[in-house]
Amino acid sequence: MSEQSSETMSEQSTAVPQDVAPVPPARRARRSRRVLVGVVIAVLVLLAAAAGAVFVVAEKLAGNIARVPGVFVPLDEASRPPATGATTFLLVGTDTRSDDPTTGAAATEPAAGRSDVLMLARVRPDGTAASVVSIPRDSWVEIPGHGPNKINAAYAFGGPSLLVQTVEQVTGVRVDHFAVIDFAGFRAMVDAVGGIYVSVSAPTSHDGVDFRQGVNFLDGEQALAFVRQREGLPGGDLDRAQRQQAALRALLTQASSSGMLTDPVGLYALLDATTRSVSVDDTLTNGGLRSLAIEMSGLRPHAITFLRAPVAGFGHEGEQAVVYLDDQQAAELWSALRDDRVGVYADRHPDDQLGSVTR
Repeated sequence: MSEQSSETMSEQSTAVPQDVAPVPPARRARRSRRVLVGVVIAVLVLLAAAAGAVFVVAEKLAGNIARVPGVFVPLDEASRPPATGATTFLLVGTDTRSDDPTTGAAATEPAAGRSDVLMLARVRPDGTAASVVSIPRDSWVEIPGHGPNKINAAYAFGGPSLLVQTVEQVTGVRVDHFAVIDFAGFRAMVDAVGGIYVSVSAPTSHDGVDFRQGVNFLDGEQALAFVRQREGLPGGDLDRAQRQQAALRALLTQASSSGMLTDPVGLYALLDATTRSVSVDDTLTNGGLRSLAIEMSGLRPHAITFLRAPVAGFGHEGEQAVVYLDDQQAAELWSALRDDRVGVYADRHPDDQLGSVTR
């Protein structure tokens, strides 16, 4: 199967159903502290749609985004993977315990703790296609200066800089930018598009929200429960990562198919909610955001391939439950990512690609 055929299948599988009634609001339980970080890629896609807007408006929206200082300063340039024409983001969500936003312009404290979600989002040099790869947070890897540990521990040990260094060492893929989002931001973005549609293979429930088999319509609070659940899912964290990617794809599809991207009022509301919820590294200036938006003006949801890093198995290191990556297949994935051949890899390993139905 060709790379183009993979994209066509993805476009068909993400169509928003027109005859599905919304699920009645469920009882809200405790607010989720865990987050979906994959929505950060929506900033790039949605800002691209605003590239032709009035400069003052674009400047204001870009100015909403908070910056994380000095992410790349401690890194030894000589030991980093080489730069390419593509743009790669390390997307991170944090396991915060704050009731207030910890990222974006409204942040009351810096994002801290272990990273809950890790994704590499890579956009081709011509801006027409992108790939999003989830890395299990419990992946057992070598953390520079700290020895073997779960990959998410790098964020706790040394913040964004050490996490970037660790991911680059594991993947051989150069990280150009770092971005993080909190749970409040994801909820606001889902509500801004009027809710999302997701499909699940079997009934489950989490945080007081029931998910029925088949298509479900979720508002922001329900979507948080959907992406946070791992208990009751056969694959645990791996299935949760798949849900996070499914919610991201649904968010992008809803924004695109609803006409919001061509509606000035709706688009502004969505961009405002998105940019207020995101923090990026301080090398990505407002001008850099605008340049990315223009370069990516042709990128659409069906041209984004969602994958997970290949897993060899599960085990324990001391008292820690860990995930072991499949080193041989992972090397194939990272090579495909570096060379912009992800479509070929996805065709060879369909089980690692996000399908139309999640658990």
